[in-house]
Amino acid sequence: MSLKYKRVLLKLSGEALAGDKGFGLDYGVITEVCKSIKECVELGVEMAIVVGGGNFWRGRSSGAMDRTRADHIGMLGTTMNALAVADVLEDMGVIVRVQTAISMQAVAEPYIRNRAVRHLEKGRVVIFGCGTGNPFFSTDTASSLRAAEIEADIIFKATMVDGIYDKDPNKYDDAVKYDRLTFSEVLNKGLAVMDSTAASMCKDNKIPILVFNMKNPENIVKAVKGEMVGTIVEED
Repeated sequence: MSLKYKRVLLKLSGEALAGDKGFGLDYGVITEVCKSIKECVELGVEMAIVVGGGNFWRGRSSGAMDRTRADHIGMLGTTMNALAVADVLEDMGVIVRVQTAISMQAVAEPYIRNRAVRHLEKGRVVIFGCGTGNPFFSTDTASSLRAAEIEADIIFKATMVDGIYDKDPNKYDDAVKYDRLTFSEVLNKGLAVMDSTAASMCKDNKIPILVFNMKNPENIVKAVKGEMVGTIVEED
């Protein structure tokens, strides 16, 4: 069977991992996502994952806390999510490596680009924690950076909506869904795909982004086969 994408960077939002609980980890949700990741690996896809941390901590909810410290706490939240996803995948027999941008050797490998690529070439799933390791940069930007570094074919952004709309579909019944967009359209229209830093990095490095709903994890498998799910953002 032919695959449209060989090496994929999957961005999982922390909120999505919490399921309907809204906070913490919903192992039922994580298990379903991991089943699809395992299926992709068995098809021959090289899977790298970046996880957010919003199910544990969001910097904007930290009140008067110093922004740098708040972002460091968020990085620890992403590591908790990375370890949780790794644990479920390993229970399914998938070989996983967690790499973190902030050194914490007792629980994960330090992020080393060449080592990450080697793991992928050997069929291991690599999960990146701690974002970029720097405050003021989102995990969306981390996804763009890691995708460029490992030369991923595409970024899959698994979210709570089934694509990109001209306005929030949860608030407006007349919201219109896009099937395809260019990066210029995303940036000029201010569409809520990912922050402008991340979108610009993808644009500059010609890395497409596919945004789809994680509530149906099978979308991950459909996407690597080239089936149309969600909204794709490509170079102009």
